[in-house]
This record gives sequence, C-alpha cells and structure tokens, in this order.
Amino acid sequence: MITLCGFAVSNYYNIVKQVLLEKEIAFQEEHVTTGSKDAAVLADSPLAKVPFIRTPQGGLCESAVILDYLEAQYPAHPLLPSDAFAAAKVRELITFINLHLELVARELYGQAFFGGTVTEAVQASVRKRLEKNIAAFKRLAKFAPYVAGDSFTLADCVAFSNLPLVGMATRAVLGEDLLIASGMDYKPYIKLLGERPSSQAVIAGRKAAMTKP
Repeated sequence: MITLCGFAVSNYYNIVKQVLLEKEIAFQEEHVTTGSKDAAVLADSPLAKVPFIRTPQGGLCESAVILDYLEAQYPAHPLLPSDAFAAAKVRELITFINLHLELVARELYGQAFFGGTVTEAVQASVRKRLEKNIAAFKRLAKFAPYVAGDSFTLADCVAFSNLPLVGMATRAVLGEDLLIASGMDYKPYIKLLGERPSSQAVIAGRKAAMTKP
C-alpha cells in the first residue's frame, strides 16, 4: 500500500492526495512535517521536504515525480491522455502552474498567510513576474471545461490546489487577485472542480488539519 507522508495544509500534499483519490489507489496517510531530522524521513526525502510517498519498492519524493509514478504504476483511471503530445501538454500546464505561478506567488505567503512582511521591492518583483507569467499561462489554459480541455487530468489536481493560493496571496499583499485582474475568471472552474468527491475530501482534510490545536 502507498503511504502519503506530509501534512494536509500543504498544497502539494493535497495535489498528490487528490490524484490518489481520483485513481482509486489504496493509501494511508502519515503526518510528517517539513524539515524533519528523522532518519526514516531522510531516507525517503533527503531534503526533508513534503510530500513524499512510501511504496513497496521504496520512498519517492518531489510531487511531479510522484504524479508520473502513480500514473505509470496504476494505469486504471488515467489522468493523462494516451496520446504522447496531449500528455506532454498536460505536463506543460503543470509546470506553468507550479513554477511560473505558484512558486512566484509563494514569495508573498509569509505576509499573506503567516503574519510576516514582504518588502515593497519583493512585492514589485512578484507583481511584474506574475503579470508576465499569467499572460503566458492564459495562452495555454483552455478551461473547456477543464484546464487542458474536455477531460479531467493531473493538471486539474494541480490547479485546484494552487490557483486559489495565487489569487488569495496576491489579493492579500498586492491588493488585487492578479488572476482575476488579468481577465482570467478561474473561480467558476474551481467551483466545478470542488464538486468532485476527491476535491471535497481534500478540503475536509485541510479544514480538519487547520482546526487541530
């Protein structure tokens, strides 16, 4: 059985969790925090990052790698198109969302979510990069009705956990949701995904983790 290690507030943990649920893969969850010094954690995630998974073959870290493994190892309920080019386009969307949107917006999280502050220079840099990157992402995203087209894919699992964070962080720190400001009305799309049982399970798990003392 797969063991998903991490914590349910993590967006990347929830991406992997949603994929496991969508593909109907049996798994259990193990609470592990970032930066653990435990030898068993470091054996599976050498940088002590989460999420990582434990499989019958051994540990595996880095969420994008984990998604590819799950898709290849568990072909039932596929979340990638069978056509190689179409599958690559899904991975392209994943890369854009993770690296060019969420990772940039992450520089605002300290102020947006954790009571810290972000300098005006960092705010200006994030705004400039995100405005450029969102415009590029709009050229790739279809929202017809899913981000890659007419089928639910791995990219939707990534978008469901990451796009709202980009919107919330930019609204909290920069004064406007840069996705909305760019003309990308992504909220009906997120509402559509939120109707899926896997999305509801992810939301419930996150809420439960956030209310724990």
